[in-house]
Amino acid sequence: MKSKSKQTENMKYTHSICFSTGFAGYILALGALSAYNEKKRLSTFLPNRGQFKGANLSMKLIVFSPTGGTHRVAVQLAQSLGGVGQTIDLCCADADFSAVSFCADDQCIVAVPAFAGRVPAIAVTRLRQIQGHGAAAILVAVYGNRAFEDTLVELHDVLTEQGFQCVAGVGAIAEHSIARQYGAGRPNAKDLEQLTAFAQQIADKLARHDHSAPALPGNRPYRPYAPSPMHPQTDAEQCTNCGTCARACPVGAIPLDAPQQTLETCISCMRCIRVCPEQARALPAALLAGITQKLQPVCSQPKQNELFL
Repeated sequence: MKSKSKQTENMKYTHSICFSTGFAGYILALGALSAYNEKKRLSTFLPNRGQFKGANLSMKLIVFSPTGGTHRVAVQLAQSLGGVGQTIDLCCADADFSAVSFCADDQCIVAVPAFAGRVPAIAVTRLRQIQGHGAAAILVAVYGNRAFEDTLVELHDVLTEQGFQCVAGVGAIAEHSIARQYGAGRPNAKDLEQLTAFAQQIADKLARHDHSAPALPGNRPYRPYAPSPMHPQTDAEQCTNCGTCARACPVGAIPLDAPQQTLETCISCMRCIRVCPEQARALPAALLAGITQKLQPVCSQPKQNELFL
């Protein structure tokens, strides 16, 4: 991986974190970084060597994971494909993503959650600032047991425009970020075993130097991008104004000097709910109940992970 200058190699990321300790470590790390003077940096992690033949390079992760499930899936794949190299956290609201550039020798996992069957708009904006220069990309769409619909084809198109070679696609299940009873506990042990098997097949393809594009499900033109506007509210009695939610918000929709507010720019990613140390943020109970009931017919039966080569 290369960057425009030595200065930008250290980058401008506020919340680029090592998540190898799992979701609990993810939340703790977010809190720790929020108190760390909002320093901007790019985290570089020591790779764990891949267990499969052909996994000869550590994987670079490019991840948009507001609540942690998407990152967990990406890490599971990466650990079986040469280990986790560098992580580009697309949730960083003040990062200069135009400083990120790869080369043809790089191998990347690009993982996003499905927002109403699409790549989150803010993730698209940030990915369009990154230059691939021929790097191989494994695409991952993570969804809460409903459907990922056009997410993979849109991600493929965006990355191809930016100079990546898209070599594989994965649709994976994680706990729904809003109605958490759907996909609860996923990715579970069976999912992780299956993702490891997917990684073996991807490693075999890369070992053959086969960078052919996979046949991905989805539609062009994509379905309309219309995620539901669901803005978390704050319990004023619980909130201590610590600012953790404001620092973690991917779009700066929570004022640091007034963290009990939520601006209209909120993308309903639920990150603030997950990172709040006082559990002071939540969706209104009636709204949450309505969403849960609406999703019940399409989310109740467990979906399966899918690999596209």
